[in-house]
Parts: sequence; structure tokens; C-alpha cells
Amino acid sequence: MIRRADRRRSPLFAMLGIGCAFVGAFTGYAANAQTVAITGGTVALGDGSAPIPNGTVVIQNGRVRAAGAGVAVPAGAERIDATGKWVSPGIVAGFSRLGLVEVDAVDETNDVAARTSPFSAALDVVPALNPRVSAIAISRNRGVTRAVVSPGIGAAIFAGQGAVIDMGDDMNAVTRPRAFQFVELGEAGARRAGGSRAASHLYIRTALKAAQSFQRDPGGYDADSRDAVLPRTDAEALVPVVTGRQPLVIHAERGADILQALALKTEFPQLKLVLVGATEGWTVARQIAAAGVPVIASALVDLPAAFETLSATQSNIGRMKAAGVQVSIGMINDNDTRQARQSAQYAGNLVALTKVPGATGLQWGEALAAITSGPAEAMGLGDEIGSLRPGRRGDVVIWSGDPLELSSAPERVWIDGVAQPLETRQTRLRDRYATPTETALPKAYDRSPSTTR
Repeated sequence: MIRRADRRRSPLFAMLGIGCAFVGAFTGYAANAQTVAITGGTVALGDGSAPIPNGTVVIQNGRVRAAGAGVAVPAGAERIDATGKWVSPGIVAGFSRLGLVEVDAVDETNDVAARTSPFSAALDVVPALNPRVSAIAISRNRGVTRAVVSPGIGAAIFAGQGAVIDMGDDMNAVTRPRAFQFVELGEAGARRAGGSRAASHLYIRTALKAAQSFQRDPGGYDADSRDAVLPRTDAEALVPVVTGRQPLVIHAERGADILQALALKTEFPQLKLVLVGATEGWTVARQIAAAGVPVIASALVDLPAAFETLSATQSNIGRMKAAGVQVSIGMINDNDTRQARQSAQYAGNLVALTKVPGATGLQWGEALAAITSGPAEAMGLGDEIGSLRPGRRGDVVIWSGDPLELSSAPERVWIDGVAQPLETRQTRLRDRYATPTETALPKAYDRSPSTTR
């Protein structure tokens, strides 16, 4: 078994690239990760429970060994005193395009959508991921340790296969490749499918039936037939979806669109659906809860920015939670290429909503879970990431204070038990100019009489 730290040094991985990275994707252990005991801090497990004062978190072999009150410190462990600070699992960005974009307007750096590709469902974000984009370091600096990364739609409503990645300071970012298939419904899906919602809903059902046909008889699948809607590669890529081995993540905002998405489970009972966006989710919350479909919602959409979000309210997530929906926070259509760092702020705002008369928010433990264990569970990775339960990956953050308060900041971050740098281009610029000296300044800052005009 190849360990994370070995992957960083091994020439074999440098030669074999992505394929070998997948081999080590689930080890979650770092050969250079010491046993660390973080003591004395307020420990938040990320599972929805209340914070634990004067707790201890032990990270061993890249995993959380124990967390809570009265935890014994193993002999030889590196002790870190967190008295007066908070300790939490790393934030999981519930929906993002992290790693796919550096500059949105520069096509050469933007790999979100394959707008003119003949393929759709078969597309895979992994070859396009760049762990060196600045947004990843910035996200890590704000306590984000993992992210759900989705492609955007091109010419069809199926965008392709997304991944779950880490924010580690290395080139092996993939936690789970081909973690889900993404499809766009609502207004954007209608435009791509031919101009109406009727067309998009027909297309998605026809495509899933094509995948079933391919599954039954791969050799007999005729992609050149007049009735075929998918190339062979796309039909094959949807087989894990119709067999329930790969979640189908559906972007739907309007209540009626959400109900149409839920109806897919009647025709395709093995589907594992996940809803994202869901601005009007509160209007059909009972149906979502009854279907057992998790939701990764935009946190604070409170204005009707489109006809499909006329019922927008900041209480959306709180009301869905109150109705029994498994709901967490994502960033879809909210600068999802770089602003995952705002996740903790959004969760804190949902806590604040509980103080607003007539509004519905989340309790503190629920809000933290909405940006940690919630997205992980929605993606089927709740036993791997998102909490400080024993056996989970060692993604741990020490905060200066309550992580859901704007005044707090991460002071130490571990991913897979490996301590991570918190330096970014922005922090380097801050440090460069915080206490400038005359010799360190560019000539433009020289105000000597000989250069002043």
C-alpha cells in the first residue's frame, strides 16, 4: 500500500501520474505524519453535537484515533496545547469548481465546461484538476481541507463526472475520482436540451434508459441509430448511475423541478440522487425528506435572482432541516471556483438566523456539520472525512476562536495527518508591505526629490 507521503517523493508516481495517484487515493495515511495530541481546546466533532470544552484530539497514522473529553494521550505523541482555542474537522466544500479555474475570463485556465465537446457524461474532471491554482491555497488557509468538485455543463445537460479532492500542499489531490455524475435541470438545463423543461426531463430519462440498454447488451448498443441519444462512451459512463454505484447530482432550484428530479427514483429505483442548489427546497421539504435524498444547498440565497428562485429565503436550509432533510452547504453559482473559504461564514450566518424573529436557522452543531460531515455523507464519504470520529482521516484545524465567527482564523491545519502550510500569495504580499523599508520598496514608492515630479 502506497502512503501519502511516499506519493510526494516517489519517482514512480511522477512517471505514472494520475493512474498511480488513484492507487493511493484511499490509503489516507502519511508515513511522515507523527502522532499528534491536541489538548485543552474546545473540540467540535463536526457530527452535529455540541462543542466539548477542554477536549483532546489524537491523530495517529494519518487518521483520527480519538477525540473528546478524557482522551488518553499516547506515549511519545507530539503535544500541542490548544487552551483557549477551538479544534474542528477540516471544512468540506460541499459543491465547488476548485482546481478547475485560475482566471475565469482566460479560456486557457478555465476547464469547468467542455462547451463544444461531442462527449458529456463520460467527461471526467480529474485530468483537468490543477492543485496549484491559487484558490486551493487560499481555501486551505481558511480551514477548507476537502472539496466536492463538479464540472459545468457544455452542450448537453450532463456535465460529466466530478471528484472529491483535498487541499493538501502536493500534486496528489484526488480523494475519490469519478465520485458522482452531474446533470443540470431548471432554466440552464432547459436551454441546453432544446428550449424547454419538457425537453430536459425527456432527455435525462432517455439518456438513463440508454445506459440501461448499454448495460444489458454493450455489444448491441448502436450509437449510430437514429433513436440513439448518447455516444457509446457517454452511455457506458451512465451505467454506474443507473445501477446505483455512482450518485447522480442534480442541480435544481424550483420546487417543481425538484419534484421532477425526485420522480426519477420511481422509474429508476436504484438511483442515488443528491440535489444541489434547491433554493425553493423549503416549499417541497416534506417530499425531499420522504425520498431520503440529501441536499447541498446554497446557504443565503434570499433574493429572486431568477424566475426559478422566486421563493428564495434565507430560512431555506433551516426549514429543510426542520422538515427532516439531510441538508448541507455548497457554493453552486456563488463564485464556486474560489470562494469555498466563505463556508464557515455562511454556517455562522445560519446560526445567527436563529436569533431573528420569524426566521429559521441552524443550531451551532448543525451548522458546523453542514460544512463538514454533511457534504461528506451526501457524497458517501462520511466514514472517511468530515468529522473527528475515530478512524476518519486526520483533517484537523486549530482555530483562534469559534470557527463560525468572522474574527476567528485557522492557526494550524492537518490533512491526512500531515501539517500544512498556511502561506498564500496574499499573505506574502501582506508580509512584504506590512512593515516596508526603503530598500525593499519598488522604485515607484521612492519619494526622494530626484524622482518626485
